[in-house]
Amino acid sequence: MTATYAIIPTSGRGERLTKDSTGKTFVPIAGRPLIAHTLSVFQNLSEIKGIVLVARPSDISSLYTLVDQYHFTKVISIVSGAATRQQSVQNGLDALPPDCDVVVIHDGARPFVSADIIISSISASRLHGASIAALPVIDTIAMSSDHQFVTLTPDRKQLYSVQTPQTFQVDLIKAAYHAAVNDNFSATDDASVVTRLGKQVAIVAGSYQNFKITVPNDLILAEAVAKELTMSPEEGQRNCHVHDSPLSMRIGHGYDIHRFADNRRLYLGGVEFPEEEGLLGHSDADVLLHAVSDAILGALGENDIGLHFPDTDEAFKDAKSTKLLAHVVSIAKDKGWKVGNVDITLIAQKPKISSRKAEMRATIASILEIEVDNVNLKATTAEGLGAIGECKGIECHAVTLLVRSQHETF
Repeated sequence: MTATYAIIPTSGRGERLTKDSTGKTFVPIAGRPLIAHTLSVFQNLSEIKGIVLVARPSDISSLYTLVDQYHFTKVISIVSGAATRQQSVQNGLDALPPDCDVVVIHDGARPFVSADIIISSISASRLHGASIAALPVIDTIAMSSDHQFVTLTPDRKQLYSVQTPQTFQVDLIKAAYHAAVNDNFSATDDASVVTRLGKQVAIVAGSYQNFKITVPNDLILAEAVAKELTMSPEEGQRNCHVHDSPLSMRIGHGYDIHRFADNRRLYLGGVEFPEEEGLLGHSDADVLLHAVSDAILGALGENDIGLHFPDTDEAFKDAKSTKLLAHVVSIAKDKGWKVGNVDITLIAQKPKISSRKAEMRATIASILEIEVDNVNLKATTAEGLGAIGECKGIECHAVTLLVRSQHETF
């Protein structure tokens, strides 16, 4: 078993931000403590199995109360921090469970990290061993050896402003930290202990929204960002809009209906029912797969199958709906999405599908590239009501959940 865990250091005193003895961990932003915003992102991310919090000893009791209050069920441990960030992270590494193979280390004071950045960092780390979120430097950087005169102006094209998360294969970061202790080496971030061993660290795109709250003016910006993201203090979630902010999941609904017709073969869920009357349509009229296709296209905001496979195009005459659905899945993949699960309701007086349901689910799962357990198929009649109840046709509803799958690095 392998799994990804997060370590979130929160043990800084935050003296530049607040004189309050509780520190910046509990500074309110949009009605919630700062750390609650950060934890919400990781709590709601399916890629994260568990979270280790690193905190000041005086904060641990309050953090347990906060975790319970906001139902942060993924927090598996809260451990004491140390005198330096490096030592605090080491304490977090020591608390990771045996099944952890990748660890995401993220500053608790960066509450607006996106799910996309975290997922990108995990993917890059699985591929390269280590990754950091970073942004190209905008301003010209000057170096001074005496703090009075410029001694060097490096080319900013080669410079990046480093953020967190910093994500690693766990064996690599543990070995790097062990070497740092042995060599009495100290660093201000986790990637530095890896690069000194000659290991590559991949760069994934950070975000200007992923800033660290350090000084009082940062709180003004944080309140504005929280308002923009329409964070809900009651539910601990972000109400994002598809075109305004990146989502880690989308939901789509599909519906289709076809009338029975003579001299047509009946296909449902990619399975032929040879003894049954077929459905009228330009393609093979598989009403079930059409509903699933429309659900996926709906989640993507890609209109419907009528637009993608018009009945005026002879290329789709009698086309297999299994191929049409596979094409829709490829559209989703190209846009960085994959199907998480699908729930289908078939409404028909005939045929009875119970004896073929397992075959239908397996066919659908194969096309969607998901486990059979993630395909739910239900069938009901119309109780003799309407056109469906009078055996004039079949209709189908489908609901699907899409989740992020592809993320670019640079």
